[in-house]
Amino acid sequence: QAQLVESGGGLVQPGGSLRLSCVASGSIFSRNVMGWYRQAPGKQRDLVATITSGGSTNYADSVKGRFTISRDNAKNTVYLQMNSLKPEDTAVYYCNLAPMIWPRQSYWGQGTQVTVSP
Repeated sequence: QAQLVESGGGLVQPGGSLRLSCVASGSIFSRNVMGWYRQAPGKQRDLVATITSGGSTNYADSVKGRFTISRDNAKNTVYLQMNSLKPEDTAVYYCNLAPMIWPRQSYWGQGTQVTVSP
């Protein structure tokens, strides 16, 4: 019932920065978790960072200290500020929404490509 639209991906040099945005629309339960996941070719989709509607955050070790997740509950929008980007960060980044209520199914965006290349 929810739809997610990501934006902000692109090509950046190592050490550069990007900010991803994801806007959720439709039927959205106010108590939820929004997050970012990424998938490189030949690899599984891995968690990057999550944030609850209450503001609790969780980060993958590989991005801790470099990425910051935040959200605007009034706008149903989640952001991912990515600094000190590395070539290893290259992947398709997906936005995710999971309500904190049964059936607790996840909703996914279409993904946005982030490429870090010299």
